[in-house]
Parts: sequence; C-alpha cells; structure tokens
Amino acid sequence: MSEPRLLWRRNKPSIRNYTVAVLSTAAALGIARWPEVHLESAPVSLFLCAVMLSAWLGGVGPGLLATVLSAAAFAYHFVSPIHSLAVDSEQMPRFVVFVLAAVLVGSLSAAQRSSMQSLRKAEEVLRETQGELAHVTRVMTMGELAASIAHEVNQPLAGIVINGNACLRWLAGESPNLAEAREAAQRIIRDGTRASDIISRVRALAKKTVTESERVDMNEAIREVLALAQAEARRNKAAIRTELAGDLPPVRGDRVQLQQVVLNLVINGIEAMSTVQDRPRELVIRTQTGEAHQVRVTVQDSGIGLDRQTLERIFDAFYTTKPEGLGMGLSISRSIVENHAGRLSVVAHDGPGTTFQFALPTYH
Repeated sequence: MSEPRLLWRRNKPSIRNYTVAVLSTAAALGIARWPEVHLESAPVSLFLCAVMLSAWLGGVGPGLLATVLSAAAFAYHFVSPIHSLAVDSEQMPRFVVFVLAAVLVGSLSAAQRSSMQSLRKAEEVLRETQGELAHVTRVMTMGELAASIAHEVNQPLAGIVINGNACLRWLAGESPNLAEAREAAQRIIRDGTRASDIISRVRALAKKTVTESERVDMNEAIREVLALAQAEARRNKAAIRTELAGDLPPVRGDRVQLQQVVLNLVINGIEAMSTVQDRPRELVIRTQTGEAHQVRVTVQDSGIGLDRQTLERIFDAFYTTKPEGLGMGLSISRSIVENHAGRLSVVAHDGPGTTFQFALPTYH
C-alpha cells in the first residue's frame, strides 16, 4: 500500500473531525443569515451549538477551530461595523462575552468527551480483568479436581489396555476369533472416546478464550460439567441428582463462563457435605423456566448450611469458609451472572443444607 494512502487512512478521523467543525460553523452562519427563518437576532446560540458539536465529536482541536471560525463569522456579520473583522469599542464587551462562552462550551464538551472515552476504556479494562480473573479461578478449580479427573481418565485408559490385550489373544490363536476381537476393538474405541471427551471438557474449561455471546442450552452445559464433577462426588461419597426441565428454552451467554458458575456451585455443594454423617449426602441440580422469560438454575445441597453472618458476606471478594480457600469463586460467579443480565442468590434452609440459584434471560 502506498505511503499517501497509509497517511490518508491514519489521518482520516482527524480530517473528518475538522471538516465537521468547518461545516457546522458554516451551517450555523447560513441558518442565522437565512432571511426566511428570521434568526438574525439569535446567531450566538447557533454558533455555540456548532462549537459544542465539534468539540463533542472531535475533541479540543476541532472545538478550537469551530470557536475561531464562529468568532470570525460573528464579528464579520453580526457585530458593527458589519462586513469587517474589526470590532467597534461599544460592541467589544458583547464580542468578548461570546468568545468566552464559546471557549467555555467547547472546553466542557471536549472534557465530557474525554471523560466518556476514559470511562469506556476503564470498562474494557475491567471486563478484561474480570475475564483474566475468571480464567485463573477456572484453572484453580480444575487443579482442585485434578485427582478426580486423573482417576476418571485412568479408567478408560485401563480399559483400553485390557481390551487391547484381549483383542491380541483372540487374534493369536490357531483359529482367530474375529467376532470377539471385533467386540474388543469396539470397546477400545468406546473407552478412547470417553477419555477424549473428558480431556476435551477439561481443556474447554481451562482454555483462555475471548468472551463470546452465543445460544446456550443450560441442560447440556450442566451435563458436561457433571461429567467432570462425578468423580469428585464419588470421592466424597455424595450423590448427584438432576431435575432438568425437558422444555427449557436456551439462554444467551458465554458457555464456558456459565459452566464455570455451575461447576463452582457444584464443587462448593460437594465440599459442604463432606463432613455430614447423619444424613444422605445428596446434591440436587434443577432447571426450570422462571418468570419474565428467564431460565432458573438451582443447586441444592444437604450440607452443614450457612449462618446469618456468612449469608451476608458469602459473595464478598476474599471471604471464605474454607481453610485453604481464596474466597473468589462465588464473587466471580456473581459477576459472571450479572454480566449476563442475571442474578445469583443464596437461600438458607431452616434445616440443613443451602440452595444457590441464578436466573438468566432466555435467548431471543
């Protein structure tokens, strides 16, 4: 690409902003001097509007250009002597007040534009920081599940070895048993697929990705999460029961982040039941269609429950009831849900256990 074209592309926004300053001032002058509209007595407001527009769209430079052009047009056409840039001494206070007003309006508009740009940049940085923090939390959660996931992967790998040896034995005889060998090969494929699916789910949750808004089936997303959490539940002698609505509408959101919320609630529920001895350890995950076109996800455990003080601070950053916890999981989960236009809340039971639930708007 040629250098002039590169310069044109680089400077195109600036050229456009300064062009707006010139055209808006010319438009204000044209309207003020248009005989049919009879606005000869109100040029000040029109020129100030031109300055405001130029500073808002282009910043300080275009705002100053519009101020200078407006002052020149005001002095030439509306301040005696007419058709001269010289200003009569009697009209000087009027002209000075106009210039000061134009400078003030331009400065305020440029400052507001700068504030809006800074706010947008701060919001982008905040979203990026939340994404980074959510990714770190996901990786830490996967680290907590490392032993359970390793066991879950080891089972199909051991099955592959066993079925592979069986297949070799069926083929090594004087009369190879092809039917048995075929069945062993099919079991190898099944176990390999199972191990691959587990690893794919782990990679999907651990991978650092850009936030995407897509159509998400929460029932399917929950099933994928439970495939990773089942081994942890078995290790803690807990049962997971699902009550997933068959006609659940999809939601709009980032699939990985929503799965992170579900995984965090499931792991918290399993850990809350780890010391329970006098009742069954059961975690219930329920989906249903809520009011106002919402999908509600509920995670209910039969653990030790939460006291009033913990309920009030459970979503605070760095507040944790775990000896080795960081206190970021629920805080990040609430931020994720709120970024999806939803709300995450906790309901304490009169008896044992706790219920967490969040609602998300349906996909339109």
